[in-house]
Amino acid sequence: MESDRLRKILSLNIKKERKKLGLTQEKLAEIADLSPQTINDIEGCRMWVSDKTMTKLAQVLHIEAYELLVPVNPKETLKRDDLSQDKLLFDLEDRVIRNIRQQFMEAIELTAKSKVESPRKVKDSH
Repeated sequence: MESDRLRKILSLNIKKERKKLGLTQEKLAEIADLSPQTINDIEGCRMWVSDKTMTKLAQVLHIEAYELLVPVNPKETLKRDDLSQDKLLFDLEDRVIRNIRQQFMEAIELTAKSKVESPRKVKDSH
């Protein structure tokens, strides 16, 4: 994928999630400990971000970092005229995203369970 296209996706996702939370660029910058100009440059596709900055932004926006790189409108990423093919690809992309989210949530639950069960086992053995 072209870097310009990736910047556009990142920009649109940050803007969309920021607006969902009712945050201004300035407020997002303050909470994420970034400068307002940095947020403006990212949303304006003039700046790329480090993994550390992307993680900060995702945490503030209450989403996973990978979601910042998932196209807002999957149709934008396709350049084919065949609508039936497009439909199949949209459905596949949607299933993949839901599957990733489900696996992620299951991993979090397993981790939480193991942390709760682990101290009990240690306590019982003494």
